[in-house]
Amino acid sequence: MSDKEFKLYGLIGYPLGHSFSQNYFNQKFEAEGINARYVNFEIPDIGDLMEVVSENPDLNGLNVTIPYKEQILPYMDEIDPDAAKIGAINVIKFIRGKNGDLKFKGYNSDIIGFSDSISQLITPARTKALVLGTGGAAKAIYQGLINLGITPQYVSRTARKGVLTYADLTPEIMDEHKIIVNTTPLGMYPHVEECPDIPYHMLTPEHLCYDLLYNPDITLFMKKAAEYGAETKNGLEMLLLQAFAAWNIWNE
Repeated sequence: MSDKEFKLYGLIGYPLGHSFSQNYFNQKFEAEGINARYVNFEIPDIGDLMEVVSENPDLNGLNVTIPYKEQILPYMDEIDPDAAKIGAINVIKFIRGKNGDLKFKGYNSDIIGFSDSISQLITPARTKALVLGTGGAAKAIYQGLINLGITPQYVSRTARKGVLTYADLTPEIMDEHKIIVNTTPLGMYPHVEECPDIPYHMLTPEHLCYDLLYNPDITLFMKKAAEYGAETKNGLEMLLLQAFAAWNIWNE
């Protein structure tokens, strides 16, 4: 496969420190003999996107991270329906026409990674979900749950229309919502002693507590949920599946 045309992929964001994507894809390319490389493009302004594209003619696709997942939308020629509903893009597919024209199509692979990761854990009792947090990741999770036939409900520290606060989590609500997804950074290393302020004592073995975090492997949210018999899962598989989904999007 190494004799095939060289292809470049990359990540845009700012700032860019440690990049899971860069390590994942370059290891994949080396292991599978793919003639490609993945690089980080740290751009201080979204307006620098087209300069990156023009300076790298081998570029075949991009991942997008903070703070550009929403700012990137106006640059797209086409947007996948799920990404449009979420209002955030983290994968750009480059579509080159025969006349050399270049078009961008935007996708959200977080929704694919999450849906694929949680689908096998859905039971007849798990028909409603609490989504802790309301940021960009939460929007992807919210739409992913809808696609799976689960009714989601946002939970936040700030009271507003259509959003519950942690103080609103009554025994009835906790009993009704058997899936709880943490999309907040609470509990992420090095702040491992933090966790969302939900009534853990109301959890049961019928509950699934899914944490998008994967460092540490077992967050305090997961640990406290497991104490009451709830099933738990971290976000590592979702991370891997969303990267796999990005590769499929670029090469479909």
